[in-house]
Amino acid sequence: MLELKDVHTYYGNIHALKGISITVNDGEIVTLIGSNGAGKSTTLRTIQGLNKPRHGSVVLDGVELHKLPAHEIATLGVAQSPEGRMIFPRMTVLENLEMGAYARKDLTTYKEDLDHVFQLFPRLKERISQKGGTLSGGEQQMLAMGRALMAKPKILLLDEPSMGLAPLLVELIFDIIKKLHSEGATILLVEQNASMALSIANRGYVLQTGEIVLADEASKLLKDPMVQKTYLGVE
Repeated sequence: MLELKDVHTYYGNIHALKGISITVNDGEIVTLIGSNGAGKSTTLRTIQGLNKPRHGSVVLDGVELHKLPAHEIATLGVAQSPEGRMIFPRMTVLENLEMGAYARKDLTTYKEDLDHVFQLFPRLKERISQKGGTLSGGEQQMLAMGRALMAKPKILLLDEPSMGLAPLLVELIFDIIKKLHSEGATILLVEQNASMALSIANRGYVLQTGEIVLADEASKLLKDPMVQKTYLGVE
């Protein structure tokens, strides 16, 4: 479904992504793991069109995303739950979710999609009229994911969904990711909690300073000595 091929992305003169190549197949969870500054979020921003690659290609179902502006990419079925949640704090929960559907061309299933989000995140339904900025960190993460789902995406980009959350909430968020996957969702997951990410993913890539140093089935990466030592804390 999605292919990045030899992608080089810069911030000014800083070479953030150094020729990375990634594929995500229909119905897969693929995870990117790596330390801070490895280029994980930059990869998602490049797919979304927020950072344009200087070299290489980003292709979704045959469409060359790297040639399109970000707002057009959003209409093609790429939705992101960004790092730090980035919800609209002065809008209500419902208004935030409505914004997720803003770029959709087909709204015939809008009500069903909203009901689906409320089934996944019952707490959002309880707080439907509450301002986003007054929600807890965990509730804001639910809202960010719900907003992305309202776009009815072909591919869902999740950037650090567990960041700053208590362990119980981390488990809840990952249970929901697994449920979405069981329903057929295609997900590209960026996550510092490598153990959790690899435990639910089909495949994974390890990024270090803008380069892919390992790529394999997630179950094999969990057993890889370098991954265990560097990201899982196994001596």
